[in-house]
Amino acid sequence: MAATLLARRGVRVRLLDRAIFPRDKLCGDTVNPGTLAILRRLRLACSIDACGLPIEGMRVSGSHGVVVDGRYPTGVVGRALLRRHLDWMLLQDAVAAGVQFEPGAPVRGAIVEDGQVTGVRLDRHCDLRATVTIAADGRHSSLAFGLGLARHPASPRRWAIGAYFDVPGDSSKRTVGEMHVRQGHYIGIAPVPDGLTNVCLVKPWHVGDAAIGNPAAAIANVLARDPLLRDRFATASIATTPVVLGPLAVDMERRSIDGLLLAGDASGFIDPMTGDGLRFAIRGAELTAGAALDALSHGWDGVHARLSHARHAEFSPKWRFNRAVRSLVASQSGVALAAAGARMAPSVLRWAMLYAGDCTR
Repeated sequence: MAATLLARRGVRVRLLDRAIFPRDKLCGDTVNPGTLAILRRLRLACSIDACGLPIEGMRVSGSHGVVVDGRYPTGVVGRALLRRHLDWMLLQDAVAAGVQFEPGAPVRGAIVEDGQVTGVRLDRHCDLRATVTIAADGRHSSLAFGLGLARHPASPRRWAIGAYFDVPGDSSKRTVGEMHVRQGHYIGIAPVPDGLTNVCLVKPWHVGDAAIGNPAAAIANVLARDPLLRDRFATASIATTPVVLGPLAVDMERRSIDGLLLAGDASGFIDPMTGDGLRFAIRGAELTAGAALDALSHGWDGVHARLSHARHAEFSPKWRFNRAVRSLVASQSGVALAAAGARMAPSVLRWAMLYAGDCTR
């Protein structure tokens, strides 16, 4: 997205990706209404409405049988579609804007000269120079980690296990995304096209935990033990090989390097269990593209500070909201208290679901 927006402004952009597209990526596969609004404003992924299933709201369940449905306002929907399809749409937008795309090109590290990033190194025989380098290479960013700008914190150490299930009769009658919060873990569920159901389990990992070595058994066991989900998934079958991702959290150092901008998960990852991680990425890409234009026009003085301020103003309320929800899930007493609160005041939880979907503005 950053590449597309820059190319539209006349910048020469080369987009390198270690993957060959289309490619799969572990994701909740839902795009909330706020994210859709940004895509439409930027004229990106224009076929998403035709390809994605309508998502009319969220269903949240807690321990002891508490279930609350939160519907988006009339006429407002999100979309559910495979991440490989969304990313393919965005890639086609980039190429159409004039971006030079090179797949299967893993970046090994940054070229640093006189304290400034001046390009990237693909291998021992290939250096690419650029006035601005944007690292949007994910939670394990070779550039951010290689330059000491990122690290995985000691806590929390959560991992995600995701797979697509064939659940007889399920996908056709589901029009909401789901978040099932339990003590010590949570399960996200969403219908996707072609009659499949996306299931993503997020749980802490400890040394000796067998879940990482046998993810299919781990996700199947959690579903089989869950009072609300076990009957629904009793006859379900896993349609794809489960994918494991972790540790999820990434913390960023409070420093920057001229010549380099970070975007997406490479700029920090906070396990957005409220389902708005794509909005962080998409709006963040727009802010990063603006910072790149700033650097190209006026030099690097103050660019990182202005970008940091813009990101903080845009995202800090949601970051605090996500941290509060994650802390709640990690606490047994917190989950019990939230369940009791949902029984007595379900409207509060409905408001939280609308806020997570960016429908309260």
